[in-house]
Amino acid sequence: MRIITGKARGLRLNVPKNYDVRPTADRVKESLFNIIGTRVMGATVLDLFAGSGNLGLESWSRGARFVQFVDNSRNSLQLTSSNIQKCRAEADCKVLKHDAEAAIDLLYKQGQRFDLVFVDPPYNKGWVQKVLRKLEKSPLLTEEGWLIAEHSMHDEIADAAPEGFEIFRSQQYGETVLTFIRRRLVV
Repeated sequence: MRIITGKARGLRLNVPKNYDVRPTADRVKESLFNIIGTRVMGATVLDLFAGSGNLGLESWSRGARFVQFVDNSRNSLQLTSSNIQKCRAEADCKVLKHDAEAAIDLLYKQGQRFDLVFVDPPYNKGWVQKVLRKLEKSPLLTEEGWLIAEHSMHDEIADAAPEGFEIFRSQQYGETVLTFIRRRLVV
């Protein structure tokens, strides 16, 4: 697993030693960031279910201004922290040990808002739907923000977009699906 491009281009990240964490495959990550494009420049990013910090650190490498990592696993956060240090990104990154739903409430109460929110939970456990419902009550996305969910093709989220939001793109890569959600455009 490596940083694809930007200021940390080619840097190999530390990877989990077990199968509790499933890092985003490089080809899926590359496609994801091709879709996001320059939107990442200067963005504030929330990496929920951070795992190794792969998506957040790719964002940072491509010019994100700030990345908040959230995970409930001490091992994952140690891995994320070691990768932040490896990238020398400590000044632009924060790590929070919390359950995703509780973290959303906490970050919302703190007044934080994000331009990009990555949701990459364990597959087929209903986490994407739970996070989307929580974001409806505690909206962390900026007005122009995007939420990108990485999930299994068997994890149905077509009707899970929060009130006032829309799924505007979905891409499948084998078993993995990337679903892009934003505020519904008013015409």
